[in-house]
Amino acid sequence: MSVRGTRNREENAASEIGAVKKRWNQRIRIALVYPNHYSVGMANLGFQAVYRLFNQMDGVVCERAFLPDAAHGASTSIRTVESGSGLRAFDIVAFSVSFENDYLNVVHILHTAGLPPRAGDRVPPHPLVVAGGVACFLNPEPLAPFIDAFLIGEAEALLDGFFRGYDPSLDREKLLLRLAADVPGVYVPRYYRPTYHADGTLRSFRTVEEVPPVVQRQFPADLSNLPTCTAVISGRTSFESSFLIEVARGCPHGCRFCSAGFVYRPPRFRPTALLQSCIEEGAARTDRIGLVGTAVSDLPEIDALCRVAETRKARVSFSSLRTDALDAEMVNVLRDNRVKTATIAPDAGSERMRRIINKGITEEQVLQAVERLVEGGIPNVRMYFMVGLPGERAEDVEAIVELCRAVKERFLSRSRPKGRIGTIQVSLNAFVPKPFTPFQWAAMDSVPMLKRKIQTVREGLRRVANLRVKSDPVRRDVIQALLSRGDRRVSELIAAAHHAGGNWTPVLKSHRDRIRHVVNRRRPDPERFPWDFIDHGVSKAFLLKEYHRAMAEKTSPPCPMDTDGCTRCGVCRRDITEGRRTKGHASS
Repeated sequence: MSVRGTRNREENAASEIGAVKKRWNQRIRIALVYPNHYSVGMANLGFQAVYRLFNQMDGVVCERAFLPDAAHGASTSIRTVESGSGLRAFDIVAFSVSFENDYLNVVHILHTAGLPPRAGDRVPPHPLVVAGGVACFLNPEPLAPFIDAFLIGEAEALLDGFFRGYDPSLDREKLLLRLAADVPGVYVPRYYRPTYHADGTLRSFRTVEEVPPVVQRQFPADLSNLPTCTAVISGRTSFESSFLIEVARGCPHGCRFCSAGFVYRPPRFRPTALLQSCIEEGAARTDRIGLVGTAVSDLPEIDALCRVAETRKARVSFSSLRTDALDAEMVNVLRDNRVKTATIAPDAGSERMRRIINKGITEEQVLQAVERLVEGGIPNVRMYFMVGLPGERAEDVEAIVELCRAVKERFLSRSRPKGRIGTIQVSLNAFVPKPFTPFQWAAMDSVPMLKRKIQTVREGLRRVANLRVKSDPVRRDVIQALLSRGDRRVSELIAAAHHAGGNWTPVLKSHRDRIRHVVNRRRPDPERFPWDFIDHGVSKAFLLKEYHRAMAEKTSPPCPMDTDGCTRCGVCRRDITEGRRTKGHASS
């Protein structure tokens, strides 16, 4: 840790707390809560971006709060970082939720803060509880009974409208109805009522007040003048002392399992000049710059940006790089920035499975990327794979083993002349079907089947030297699928896990059939999904067509990012940015 980095963090924290104290007399106080520990939340650029946006607004003061971290000797109470206040002292408690597995933490935080977890039980002077973040605009329904209002979309396009509609002098019911009816992107669950068929599937989703039947996700179409960077540099995160810069939103490649490739359409890249300015700002505060995005390697002039950082004596790291983008020039950039471990994501072992998921890379490209990395002086490689993908066969699982062995051979042959051999880490995870992807119709494999597949890979690679296989517990993936795909009734299971002290085990055991219905069932083509009331612009018909193309082992071209002429997925011909919505009651 550099002296400069330590000093900058201390100066940053001091100025931040001083600014907050000066603004305590402002009208609206917001506690921005990340439903995980400090080290996780402060590594999340979306959380930091919202914190910055709130505090840039006139009449608003925002403080941060996190799940208490016992490992650092923290109190079990929920207190803000800036002033040590409890959540009850704020006008608004705003959750930034990136991952479905944190839904349970939202309930725990509300309870620990002395607030009734269920929205219907909170009354003035309890703060208004709102939630946003990518998990919420994929499927907010499992969390719906606990939240007063969701903000569906990206903060830059939402916050001004929200605060224009926010009037603390109004009765809470009138305030929520006003927000739901008049502010694009605001979803208030109490004004929507789901009904179900006898088989448990969703029959209808009706409005019970004069609010829009469809909530349109809000997003800024142009990011050219909207930098998204670290607000507070922290040493207690996985990106220790780094200044993070978002280079783009969305991804053009259209991997069929990845929600980011669809809910952030069309992909938007920031201009080089803006990113250069961000790098200069970051280099003035720390010597570590992180470029963040789902398609960092698609960014034009990425090498020029790295040279800007180099002239400022700052190192650059990348959140993700496409395997087919790892040419000699990119590897040189990694080496020059002292990267010791490069990550590639084949995601599937066989060419057939990579066609199904529309990955767009070949085995030879994977092997060539490994060769270039080792030859370029990057000693370690991490590879990501999934098991349980739709259409997967036993030979596809075996193909993961075969590809890893082939990688090891290339790795070894290029390492020997250098006189040192690094390590290969294989990260293996279960496929989880996600809303607003072509695979939202697919079933998740059963736990025993997933465990067998993971064991097949482990056994096949057990004797390969310098290669380690890492996998998360399958139960965690099942919980993620339950919360990703569930309807509003899943909130009962979240509440049960909360009452069990955060332990999901008894809940999973006592609700097996219900969980299988949500997690392990292939959804029929016409089925209504719990998240269908959200309009991301991408048509459901397009996603279904992509699902059937996957099952036919057909690939599709990347998003052309042509906002004027393309009508393929539907997003570029929709007037979403203006938030035009029709009020009225939804039909069944």
